[in-house]
Amino acid sequence: MVKRIKTKIPVEKVFKATKEIRLKVGSSICLACRGAKLLCGKSSCPVMIRLAYFKKVLPILNEGSVYGASPPEVFVGWKTYPNVYVGPLVPPNKGDTSLMANPSLWLDLSISDIAEIRTSLIRESFKVHVRKPWSKGKLYDETLEVTLSSRPAYVDAVLERAPKAEVLIDSEVQPMGPLAPVKSIYVTGARGDRRLEKVFYDYDLKASDAIRALYAMKTSVYSIVRLMSIGGMGIIKNRKLVPTRWSITAVDDTLSRYIINTYVKKSPLINEYRVYEYSKLGNKFIILMLPHSWEYESIEAWFPGTLWNPDSRNVAMIGDWEGYHGRTNYASMGGCYYAARLAVTEKLKQEGRQAAVLVLREIYGDYIMPLGVWLVREMTRKALSSEPTKFGSLEEALEYVFSKLKIPRNEWVKNSLILSNLRKQVKITNFL
Repeated sequence: MVKRIKTKIPVEKVFKATKEIRLKVGSSICLACRGAKLLCGKSSCPVMIRLAYFKKVLPILNEGSVYGASPPEVFVGWKTYPNVYVGPLVPPNKGDTSLMANPSLWLDLSISDIAEIRTSLIRESFKVHVRKPWSKGKLYDETLEVTLSSRPAYVDAVLERAPKAEVLIDSEVQPMGPLAPVKSIYVTGARGDRRLEKVFYDYDLKASDAIRALYAMKTSVYSIVRLMSIGGMGIIKNRKLVPTRWSITAVDDTLSRYIINTYVKKSPLINEYRVYEYSKLGNKFIILMLPHSWEYESIEAWFPGTLWNPDSRNVAMIGDWEGYHGRTNYASMGGCYYAARLAVTEKLKQEGRQAAVLVLREIYGDYIMPLGVWLVREMTRKALSSEPTKFGSLEEALEYVFSKLKIPRNEWVKNSLILSNLRKQVKITNFL
């Protein structure tokens, strides 16, 4: 069974509306605002932030070449699939740039800091069919060398033409800088990651097995995604480029399903109600674990002024659920569902326990631009790394949970299959 939620809650039920929230504007809000009045209700203008960072790299791109240390990082686009743009991401920086591709270290940064380091990564790209990346010869070979590197690799690229004057802001992937088509790429200073190379040169290893093998070797999710995107895993005849946004979800889904079936379902239940919490970057996460057999639900509430909720007066909610036997189709809320599920299953595996898990997320107006699903994965991990608040009863746990959230309790319960089912079960037990 699959649960999909699309709910609008009048903002007055959540908190007293401000003048900005009550403000009514037409479709030309950006033209009227011009980044100065913040008519959208955000604390900063995402358009102006992107423009500022683009201006920093534009003079470099106008020189016709780019030289810098890739973190290492690569990107595979999806909009023109199956003929996609692919190539290394390169900042005009030298030295250790590894932070630029390591989201696990970004939670202490501001949104502006994250946007700045990511939008300075120039997408040095060439277009190729996903089934024939080798047809681009040295362009693909050099990109592959960056992918397999365990440390920042220097990339010297000659541009084919002036870059597109845009940066990439996407709900699934981290922000990235301008797209710069290249004539040639030359890589120096790369050092192969033996774990990635082992999988890459195993031409009989299925992609799902390769993902699990790399994870077992303590390879970061981000490196696994990189290798999958570039077509570096799977049975040799089946290999192809995989758009980065698809690779992210594929890795999260593959790993979490494996952990659920191999470890979580075979483990004893937790023996109390647990609440984990974490707030940062305009996001609040509350994770409720219940002493029941495995099921999982994730619900997001986007407040007015956030990117995916242009409504000036209502909070938008969306969520998905899966029971003990999992789900058979893609979650309507996208990659965030799978990113949080991976973090949750990692925690249960670590403890050797089983539980029903509900992830509640509120996104406020100061989350001015999407930063990618890494934020959900890392914030859920961060919450679960802390000591939980424990309760002996469901009602005590719920009272605590909803005291921490702005959305009223009845709205969460109304839109949650886990909570609705528990409420029905409690009523039934009253007659036993």
